Amino acid sequence: MDSQDPVLVTEPRPGVLLITLHRPAVRNAINRPLAQAVDEALTRLDTDPSLTVGIITGAGGHFCSGMDLKVFPTEGVPLVADRGLAGLTRARIRKPLIAAVEGAAVAGGFELALACDLITAADNAFFALPEVARALVAAEGGAIRLPGRVPYHVAMEMLLTAAPLPAADAARYGLVNELTSPGQALSAALALAERVQAHSTDAVHVTKRIVQDTRGLDDHTAYTVQAPLSAPVFTSPAATEGSRAFTEKRPPVWQG
Repeated sequence: MDSQDPVLVTEPRPGVLLITLHRPAVRNAINRPLAQAVDEALTRLDTDPSLTVGIITGAGGHFCSGMDLKVFPTEGVPLVADRGLAGLTRARIRKPLIAAVEGAAVAGGFELALACDLITAADNAFFALPEVARALVAAEGGAIRLPGRVPYHVAMEMLLTAAPLPAADAARYGLVNELTSPGQALSAALALAERVQAHSTDAVHVTKRIVQDTRGLDDHTAYTVQAPLSAPVFTSPAATEGSRAFTEKRPPVWQG
């Protein structure tokens, strides 16, 4: 296991970069060193051609309790340049990201999970955006992303009253992809990563890019944006291999 920073542990698995927030004494609250370490790990994920999927989880039975309020008065919000909280919430990460949530995913911690593409969660985990209780605002994606992920009135109750959302309810609303028994969120995330890895890397990356670039656009504009992204995929060697594998009733063999 490679410890790049006292507050972050990264562990490469075949094609997967496991990023573990490692400040368990404070439920993995984000300070500037942790924010910088996460940003560096995400850069590694996006630039290392041997890595195809990233998983973010937390040590000590919790995902993340958000920014470290003890140092907030002196350090402010631990943003990384224009990439947002911990270099993730406003970043455009090219490769798929999975959040594996145990225990609390609160405030900025929940916003990290919302910035991921897939979420697994233990059935005793919970999500919350309690910023209003601290005279703050969920400004790193909570107020922007959550109303599009769960019913509007559920999102507004969370945002305006600081009410927590149990993982079981989050799964019922479609916010969580897979609900697990306690301690198994990471195993479920690794299984999801393996399912993603079974497919063409280029097709996966382009699909994520299309979703990112067309969100909120009308259909006509969305197709216009999609065209130059998708066209190369249809003429790629991988597309030919995928078609041949289907015809020959065999698993595809992706190159590169």
